[in-house]
Amino acid sequence: MNKVFIGIDVGSVSTDVVALDVEGNILSAHYLRTNGQPIEAARKGLKCLKEEFNDDIEVLAVGTTGSGRQLTGIMVGADVIKNEITAHATATISLVPEARTIFEIGGQDSKIIFLKDGMVTDFAMNTVCAAGTGSFLEHQAERLGIPIEEFGDLALTAKKNVRIAGRCTVFAESDMIAKQQYGFSKAEIINGLCEALVRNYINNLGRGKKLEPPYVFQGGVAANKGIVAAFERELNHEVIVPKNYNVMGAIGAAILAKEYIERTGKTTSFRGFECADLEFTPTSFICGGCDNSCEVIKVQMDGKVVAMWGDRCGKWTNSVA
Repeated sequence: MNKVFIGIDVGSVSTDVVALDVEGNILSAHYLRTNGQPIEAARKGLKCLKEEFNDDIEVLAVGTTGSGRQLTGIMVGADVIKNEITAHATATISLVPEARTIFEIGGQDSKIIFLKDGMVTDFAMNTVCAAGTGSFLEHQAERLGIPIEEFGDLALTAKKNVRIAGRCTVFAESDMIAKQQYGFSKAEIINGLCEALVRNYINNLGRGKKLEPPYVFQGGVAANKGIVAAFERELNHEVIVPKNYNVMGAIGAAILAKEYIERTGKTTSFRGFECADLEFTPTSFICGGCDNSCEVIKVQMDGKVVAMWGDRCGKWTNSVA
């Protein structure tokens, strides 16, 4: 029987499901497209895991993270539900203990996390502008007729440097079109875009902060060799890309679940793989209890309220037994 700790990272673009053994080694990792249906993606990930182990699996604990962590956590019966900063930092510290700065760029947002002595000391997030995220790079690859898998490799073949405006997606795309009309090659334009996006990332998220090595780059965009090379040129230092760079949030969630169960001695709240077949109904309402006017999310299962969140004071969150 394979005894595992499961981590699920539900993001806007991808949903990642990871299984760790009792020693913390990665037994399985699934990277799935969310496609606007986070619960369906999480269900698919659990089914993939169950089939992979031919039902010969015992789940000791489950952790969830990502933008869809709350609802997914309710569905699976998660033991811990943690934010992305905590999950990513936990995974990085376990794999690269000496890390000081984490660059995380996903499909729709980006983060920078600062560490010292294995603790998070500061962080910054960009969830407003899509410049430099995976979705923006995919759009540009499609516009240029280049498979996204070849995007980074092509950037490395550039013979000349081309400066691209990277502060905004609209300006970046307009500048790329202009440079094409000037006769620059696709490789040179793509390389210029990679450098522009890295400059924008460091200037926006790292502004006023001291970036110290070792640097660790994770998230789906870490697969892009052009972006990695641009980071190394900008920082004049090696940037580490972990083997499982694209599922680090899920790894962190699994580790946090493992630590929670070992620390408390509790048994898991996991609902079993049958939870993938349960039906959950989310609704929302505006609380009129005070001037905050919080939007409260209410989740029902078989007509029973199983979770509520979104209120600042905890009035509704704490009302669910």
